[in-house]
Amino acid sequence: MKKTNIYGHRGAMGTHPENTLLSFQAALEQGADGVELDIQVTKDGELVVIHDDTVDRTTDGTGYVHDYSLHKLKALSAGCRFNHFPEYEPSWDQERIPTLQEVLCFLAPFGTEANIELKPHLAKHKGIERRVLETVQAWGSQTKIIYSSFHMPMLLRLKQLNNTANIAWLLNINLPLAADYMSCFQFESLHVDRKILLTEGNAFEQEGLLSVIRAWTVNQDQEIQQLLAKGVGTIMTDYPSRAIALRDGMI
Repeated sequence: MKKTNIYGHRGAMGTHPENTLLSFQAALEQGADGVELDIQVTKDGELVVIHDDTVDRTTDGTGYVHDYSLHKLKALSAGCRFNHFPEYEPSWDQERIPTLQEVLCFLAPFGTEANIELKPHLAKHKGIERRVLETVQAWGSQTKIIYSSFHMPMLLRLKQLNNTANIAWLLNINLPLAADYMSCFQFESLHVDRKILLTEGNAFEQEGLLSVIRAWTVNQDQEIQQLLAKGVGTIMTDYPSRAIALRDGMI
């Protein structure tokens, strides 16, 4: 059985400030096979790596990302909100929201995989798919990139623009005839809520697709072990070091 890959969800967000270079570095140092990240668009059209459409939860600022210029966004701390984490250091306060370009440049030497999630509301930004592809082409050519979204039209437009793009549909439902969807829409994978995959007799398991499925977001030891035993292709987790230790039999 092929070894299950472990992706760090927003880096190593269980222990470090999510979607920051610090978090991605931690995930890679822990041995993650890939990282998952999210993008938003600033007022001046820059692609930045942050999960929410507002800055309130993860920075010391308030308001929508799309109301900030990149310059003003870079004045916010992306680390100070995480001072309750055991590994917190004052230097975290200097972490900033990275651009997609900065993250791609950081990942390039490691040869790791990166999953870029596009939130459904980004479809309102005309041409977003082309801009993402151009950024990846310019700065991420050494990294395997997977584009995922709950919003299928964006994925299909990406594939239309670049037929070699790896696209993956995000799902939180059991999907009968999932293999037909994968073939018809040329999905490289399906990214499925762990709760669906842990349900006995789910469609993905019945169709023998688990080896190409990526499961999100799996943090409990028992659930990680269950999915490892099932042979799921990739586990996305907030705690990559823990998942890797379980996979490799170190705990």
